[in-house]
Amino acid sequence: MIENLRERLKIPTARLEAINDILVEPNMEAIANFLNVVSKYGTPEEINAKAKQAASLTALLERVRQTRPEYLTDLQWLQQQADEGAFVSIADYRQNVIGNKTKSLTFDDKYAVTLEISACQYFPWIIAAARRAIAQQSLMPGRFIQVRQMKEQETDGDLPAIAAAMQIIGASFVVTLDTKGTDGSNVHLGGAETIAGYFGGVGQPNDRALQWLNEYLYYYTNYGIRQVLNLNPGTVLLGYLLHRLGVDIEFKISVFMGNDNPYAALWTLLGAKLFSRDDGSSPLIGFNWSNSVNNETIEITSQFRQALDFEQQVRFEHHITETWKGIVRQPYNRRDELMELASCVPNISAKHEGGDPEVEQMRQHPSDIFDYFRDKQEIIASGDWEHLTQNFLDKFDALNKTAQALTEQGLSVLAAGNLHPLERKHLSTLQVTTYD
Repeated sequence: MIENLRERLKIPTARLEAINDILVEPNMEAIANFLNVVSKYGTPEEINAKAKQAASLTALLERVRQTRPEYLTDLQWLQQQADEGAFVSIADYRQNVIGNKTKSLTFDDKYAVTLEISACQYFPWIIAAARRAIAQQSLMPGRFIQVRQMKEQETDGDLPAIAAAMQIIGASFVVTLDTKGTDGSNVHLGGAETIAGYFGGVGQPNDRALQWLNEYLYYYTNYGIRQVLNLNPGTVLLGYLLHRLGVDIEFKISVFMGNDNPYAALWTLLGAKLFSRDDGSSPLIGFNWSNSVNNETIEITSQFRQALDFEQQVRFEHHITETWKGIVRQPYNRRDELMELASCVPNISAKHEGGDPEVEQMRQHPSDIFDYFRDKQEIIASGDWEHLTQNFLDKFDALNKTAQALTEQGLSVLAAGNLHPLERKHLSTLQVTTYD
């Protein structure tokens, strides 16, 4: 009986014709509006060429020189530390954590867990974390997430400085565009409290989806910013379509999309497969699970992620810690569950959005999701700059506790690639230009 029912689920290939008819119909306004935004920036080939030039280290450093030349000294210091081998190698890190047990363990890189930190709002925080990593011989994250106003960080020079730092250390990073619910798009709510509206899918109503597309193309062509956060079904579809045209966009889906069961994840991945390029690639490079998911949901989803040939492309980004205030009931710590999951599900990142609960609850100013939406000058004027810096370093420490726990279990981690090679050797990496 079940097999007969299963056959009823098959979709005739002819159904694709109805979808294609919508995509190629000249009078279909939704598609025409999408193409009009893209065409302002040129052909897909021209757009990618602009982005490649803008993303070059030379171009980014020139941007830094124009906006925050003092950051060049920090970038030069970071490059020098990488070249001189100041950061611990993975082999030495394992030796420090488990000693001679390294000889009896086989670390399987197929199941390596990416060490992820969120949110890295300001360039000086990267330098602070790097100094701590050197002093403690701990690991720098292999992935950074930003949730800061794009225009603010463009103006004050943090945007190109962070992009340059990511190239130097060998880490991936994701930015969050300004076209989201907190920009006032939901007329019934205002300010950061609009974050609650994301769960109802009302973060980018009406024409905001096209504004998101336009904003992405601006930062892609001017700064080479490729990876962005995506939090609405409409902008997810626009990302699929943009990639299908030939623009090399990459995005991850936010926790606020609500992927909280295998069927929500299947719907997300089916869309990625439907609009993938002929080479099988998709702009979807990862998505955050809802904080409520359990290991079984992730394990089940891993089956059809593999079947759709997305196991290496689409990273499961799973919150291990969360900000103390503003988003989940505390205490929240999924580290023990990760230990079970990491040995059987590949391509996972361990996302650290807060410090460990026992640390957070002792802070005068524990981490707060609403701090992400504050203006930098207001943070400084209020005296909270040092508090927020400490919050970030608490997340860094939590990330390293996870790295230690994984290592103790004989599990591999992915840290910043240019800083933490498997074996220590002289790194001939990127050269930072000196400006007078």
